[in-house]
Amino acid sequence: MDPFEVRMQFIEHLRRLNASQQSIQKVVGFAVKYFPPCGEDIWDCIVEESAKGSINSRINILYFLDTLCETSLLVKSHSRSEKSRNTNANGLYVQFIARDLERVVRSIVPEGKQGLPNLVNTKQILENWRSKRYIDPQRIDDMLGLLDTRPIAASSDAASTASSKHHSPPHQPLSRNDVTKRIEQDRERHKRLRERRWVQPTLHNPASFQPPQLACFYPLTEPGEGQEELALDIEFENEWETTSDWNEDDVEAIGEEAELAFPVEVDTPMQTSSRSWR
Repeated sequence: MDPFEVRMQFIEHLRRLNASQQSIQKVVGFAVKYFPPCGEDIWDCIVEESAKGSINSRINILYFLDTLCETSLLVKSHSRSEKSRNTNANGLYVQFIARDLERVVRSIVPEGKQGLPNLVNTKQILENWRSKRYIDPQRIDDMLGLLDTRPIAASSDAASTASSKHHSPPHQPLSRNDVTKRIEQDRERHKRLRERRWVQPTLHNPASFQPPQLACFYPLTEPGEGQEELALDIEFENEWETTSDWNEDDVEAIGEEAELAFPVEVDTPMQTSSRSWR
């Protein structure tokens, strides 16, 4: 296919995208297949659709990008020929996502009340990219800091409505059908995220000839601290980032666990009288 035909077919696939893994994998497979001749054109289509689609279709594109990142890095790690390694040297579409990250995030979570439905999901995806080291963690922290200001900006919309009324169209609330569809798709996406939390690499060793089970750009260890990265290190950091502060519930939980592990023996009357006689 020529680049124009690839572009038109990809846009059609992207507009039919939904939350199911079958739909996402279909679009990801198409994008990876035609990356060598048309990677730039396909990425331009993604950026354009993320800016002009509905609020529900935009979050579908973000989850599609999540799977596209993972697939691109796995393709890179499994490249065997010299030509394939040169083509995938920058991680296929990961280089484009890192370059235009702010633009994509601003499109998927627009300012004001319109972007609030996508706010929480976008933060979850960005935190997942940070823990998996798909993109520079500093870039992710900058984007999370930007999104943290969105609720404040949304609450101040009422005060600035009069001044911005003539410059931006009014916010259109979602219809009942769109809300129901969004709830079903969010349920499917959250189930997928819970499944992926258990996927951990066993070993990250650049000297090994075996491709890593989880490809990433940014290791947890600092330069000079060694080349190997254990799965326990990544699992500990993931748990550390998602664990709440110490509170009374933790004290009660530890007490219950201690009682189960070391049950207190209750003396019978026979044992008590025996010790008294001695």
